[in-house]
Amino acid sequence: MNICVVGSGYVGLVTGACFAEFGLKVTCVDNDKKKIDALNSGVIPIYEPGLEEMVKKNMRDGNISFSTDLSDAVSRALVIFIAVGTPPKPDGSADLSYVEEVAKSIAENMNGYKVIVTKSTVPVGTGERIRAIVSGSQLEKNDFDIVSNPEFLREGSAIGDFMHPNRVVIGANSEQAMAIMKDLYSPLYLIETPFVLTNVETAEMIKYASNAFLATKISFINEVANICELVGADVHKVAVGMGLDNRIGGKFLHPGPGFGGSCFPKDTQAIVRIAKEHGYDFSIVGAVLDVNERQKERMVGKIVDIMGGDVSGKTIAVLGLSFKPNTDDMRDAPSVPIIKALQAKGAKVRAHDPVAMEEAKKFLPEITFSEGPYECSDGADALVIMTEWNQFLILDLKRLKDLMKNPVVADLRNVYEPARMRAEGFTYTCVGRP
Repeated sequence: MNICVVGSGYVGLVTGACFAEFGLKVTCVDNDKKKIDALNSGVIPIYEPGLEEMVKKNMRDGNISFSTDLSDAVSRALVIFIAVGTPPKPDGSADLSYVEEVAKSIAENMNGYKVIVTKSTVPVGTGERIRAIVSGSQLEKNDFDIVSNPEFLREGSAIGDFMHPNRVVIGANSEQAMAIMKDLYSPLYLIETPFVLTNVETAEMIKYASNAFLATKISFINEVANICELVGADVHKVAVGMGLDNRIGGKFLHPGPGFGGSCFPKDTQAIVRIAKEHGYDFSIVGAVLDVNERQKERMVGKIVDIMGGDVSGKTIAVLGLSFKPNTDDMRDAPSVPIIKALQAKGAKVRAHDPVAMEEAKKFLPEITFSEGPYECSDGADALVIMTEWNQFLILDLKRLKDLMKNPVVADLRNVYEPARMRAEGFTYTCVGRP
């Protein structure tokens, strides 16, 4: 079966590579010629463990190709995935202009029956919106079906999430389209992956509801951590005690500087907006967003306090810039507003990240970048652990202390044990632990 994936960003590239690994013939299309030329040369524009090797293998096997020619790719494909961006508008709603543009282009190039699938995260009702666009834009009448097949890929482990998912959600109002989609995912039936088969609107809602709930767990545990600091409790033990209850589960109960990335901030804003447009106040998720913003401000205050209340003229070393480990994604990374707030207070910031420094230069052009954690810490008045990369979990604490001008550490990811850090001679603060 030939498929086409429109959009060669994070979701599109992972989706295309994994379907190619299933043995399907995949054409990934993008209007960015520079990106397509790079992909055809074997250069992957994003950092995702295992992706480069998978793409190169399937290029050699002839299972995946990259093109700017949408017309050719659509004409040869039975299934066309839309995997373009849906960034937030100023009011928080999802910007569907890229999705609509692609839908119109697909319609103009159809040469027979097609299954048009949204992989992009889109508001409920987008499937019908695409149906109307395609119907109204066809140059000649061809049958088609609309499917919602939301992605649940975690950056840093996306290949594993696609090849061994918790579930596959397929929303379709056509038995023919549903059968074709099940055929696409047939390798996952062999490993007994749960499938949720439903209508388009429900599939669209599952994606937003899932991300909103996970974001809620993060903001909830951050609120609990803040209370723990006030009452002398240990949020790590609290999270363990909560997570052992199977009704709650331990995942996403990790306090820190707040959530970021390409999904949670955007999708939580969007679901609040969807509710508002239908006359409903989704107050819980509105509070989640408020807590997330306050958490970043609280982290700035924590850093300033441990440095004696004044950071002006002082050098702060920051380890980790991406919003989470194993990705170079800087979108809505908590590091950005925290560092900018410290700079506004007069601090000089040096930073190191194993893979995100090139991307970070677009967001933080005025900071100094260092080649490693020890170079970053040399002569610093304080060290902030912003992202819990593996490289930062086993630092030589004696070497670190000897290098720093002042042995002050703000551990925003609770990487180290407070007792050990204080025993090593550090002035130390973390999140939600006494």
